Amino acid sequence: MATHERGRDAGTGQFIPVKEAERRPRTTVVETYKTGKNGPKN
Repeated sequence: MATHERGRDAGTGQFIPVKEAERRPRTTVVETYKTGKNGPKN
């Protein structure tokens, strides 16, 4: 099982690149999620 990150805009909920999320920490969130054989668990 691997762990991955994805960026999300806190206001709109849209996915954005992780680098962009790290650049704007006040308005974004970097989520960590696990993947299994059949894709993401959440």
